[in-house]
Amino acid sequence: MKKKKSASAVATPWVALFDLDGTLTWHDTLLPFLMGFLRRRPHQALGLWRLPFALGRYWQDRDRGLLKSRFIRMVMGGERRSVIDAWAESFVGGLKPNQRFRPLALAVVEAHRAAGDHLVLMSASPDLYVPLIGKLLGFERTVCTEVAWQGERLDGRLKTPNRRGEEKLHCMTWLREQYRGLPIIAYGNSASDLDHMRAAERALLVNGNDAARRLAAKWNIAVSYWN
Repeated sequence: MKKKKSASAVATPWVALFDLDGTLTWHDTLLPFLMGFLRRRPHQALGLWRLPFALGRYWQDRDRGLLKSRFIRMVMGGERRSVIDAWAESFVGGLKPNQRFRPLALAVVEAHRAAGDHLVLMSASPDLYVPLIGKLLGFERTVCTEVAWQGERLDGRLKTPNRRGEEKLHCMTWLREQYRGLPIIAYGNSASDLDHMRAAERALLVNGNDAARRLAAKWNIAVSYWN
């Protein structure tokens, strides 16, 4: 006669939703990705003459997605997919865990994996390389900002909204449809992450600045620091 499974054996898994830049990693990933590409193809730096104008426009409209798109287009616009994919593989392959990723963050990821939870990476950084990071870290699903192509050449405009702030909340709503009935625990590091973290069953703000921690306290979101 089969024994009944214990309560722990049939516990409902969680969806563990992780931000990337500043949460899992020590720093931003987009700038190193673009600068590394420029070192390989320095002639692309000619496009940076437009950067001061893009920054000036940003100070007027505060549109981070548009600024991101413009910077990507300056550095990589018109480049072949095979060239960009090759650099993305090299870039992600060179992300040493102790140099780029916070050890405690990786330990939390592994704890969720051992518990049988669903691991989802959600980032405002682009799909030029973020899905490869998700694959490197063993995430089940990756949601990030998508960039447009013209055939096999990079257009660089954003194909989706910039997946930051309220847009992450929309993405989390979509994820609930993919993981029906499962609770979500969200990890993020900035004030812009709090929109979706407030709507999760559990949340933890990590490595947040003073302003983010004040908002987290206001909304009863726990805070921590991952080294």
